[in-house]
Amino acid sequence: MYSFSLCLRRGTCAERASCAQQPTPGAACCCETVWGGLGTEGTMHTDVVLINLVLVLWMLGVSGMTSPRGQTLEPHRHCRSKREMSLMQESGRKIGSPIFKRSPDMTKAWGTKSEQLLRIDDHDFTMRPGFGGPAVPVGVDVQVESLDAISEVDMDFTMTLYLRHYWKDERLSFRSNKNQSMTFDGRLVKKIWVPDMFFVHSKKSFTHDTTTDNVMLRVYPDGKVLYSLRVTVTSMCSMDLSRFPLDTQTCSLEIESYAYTDDDLMLYWKEGNRSLNTDERISLSQFLIQEFHTTSRLAFYSSTGWYNRLYINFTLRRHIFFFLLQTYFPATLMVMLSWVSFWIDRRAVPARVPLGITTVLTMSTIITGVNASMPRVSYIKAVDIYLWVSFVFVFLSVIEYAAVNYLSTLQERKERKLRERLLCTCGMSHPGMMSVSYSEMDVNTTGNYGIPEENGVKRERMLVQLAMGTDQVTGHVNSGSYSDAWIDTHVIDKYSRVIFPGSYILFNIIYWSIYS
Repeated sequence: MYSFSLCLRRGTCAERASCAQQPTPGAACCCETVWGGLGTEGTMHTDVVLINLVLVLWMLGVSGMTSPRGQTLEPHRHCRSKREMSLMQESGRKIGSPIFKRSPDMTKAWGTKSEQLLRIDDHDFTMRPGFGGPAVPVGVDVQVESLDAISEVDMDFTMTLYLRHYWKDERLSFRSNKNQSMTFDGRLVKKIWVPDMFFVHSKKSFTHDTTTDNVMLRVYPDGKVLYSLRVTVTSMCSMDLSRFPLDTQTCSLEIESYAYTDDDLMLYWKEGNRSLNTDERISLSQFLIQEFHTTSRLAFYSSTGWYNRLYINFTLRRHIFFFLLQTYFPATLMVMLSWVSFWIDRRAVPARVPLGITTVLTMSTIITGVNASMPRVSYIKAVDIYLWVSFVFVFLSVIEYAAVNYLSTLQERKERKLRERLLCTCGMSHPGMMSVSYSEMDVNTTGNYGIPEENGVKRERMLVQLAMGTDQVTGHVNSGSYSDAWIDTHVIDKYSRVIFPGSYILFNIIYWSIYS
């Protein structure tokens, strides 16, 4: 058997080691004898004894045994010199300098879970705040980022905006030394109660998710909550196109709670009209944004009740310059081009007929192109009035030439009959003279009948003059009716040169004074 002593004296490690090796009675070292069985023969090597001693010392240091005096045994790794302790205290003072030192705050403490701090598991967030009591007020404000598109065909508009909600939920209150708020992303939104807003009359909408969900939740120590998200919505806009394209449209984006009536949730604009902010760089290609304003009212559903509804109203005025270039100017030029036929000789059928047909077809193309980009409404638009009146002017110019040509044909027949009678009469009285005159005439012509020009002016009334000249030889011949018929044919073109432009100018004055 072999035994060894263990020193339990509190002091330095060197003192405890010397006490264990040479225990002396009465010294300030308390030693205990540790017995260990080392063999039946009583023989043991010195190294085995030392190993057992080290193991016993290590086990006593880890287990934290106390000495008879009530003092805890300190392991060797906790034995530090006074120099080491002083260095640690100096470094601690440097870290706690006024530049780096911040007072502890539970909202910023590392390692504290937001669910534990807000006590989310302690409440039922499927119910609204203050359930069973008065309606919870929810303030709303909007930052309009852009108006992306406005379609007359689909009768809708697309808007991107920041939608913010403000309410108070005492279940989310927490302690904070400096009243500092906590900000979270969209992951916490799914665990608490938030207002169930939707866009009335919306066709499609989505929350942006690049590069992450564009959702922000900010909670204040007193339970006030700010909930913000970035949304793009396409909503219906009922447009009145009776004055198109000289129209002004007013569209509305409507926000409402889906489940909570006005008894449970009270929606309101947080700061009235100042709750709606717009970006100054917002611009549209076809419209000028005149005004943004907010309104609110109650909406009634027969099966569920009354709901608070918020309106974002904006007024748009259409730019007219594009339509002037693409519609009004071409139509006006086509009408003016149709007037050119009034100055073309009525006998030039290949010139006047294609000109009239070309202008009519061009006007039809313009009308078709405009209506292709418009909804099929059952009322007349302002552009329709202008285009159809212009089409009527072009069509009347073709009808005018048809009337001139028809009256000219009738006049030719009457002149041919008159000529035959005059030739017969003159042939009997003066056969030589009329034979020569007849040979010089061109019976196929309707105007000059072979008479040359005098001072650049053709004698188109030769037949009337001939009849008046033979009146002295053969007696009175009633040529006044033929002269009047010939003059009426010329009057149609002559008067059209004044009536058509004057009427079209008067129409434009009335049109632009009404719709401008």
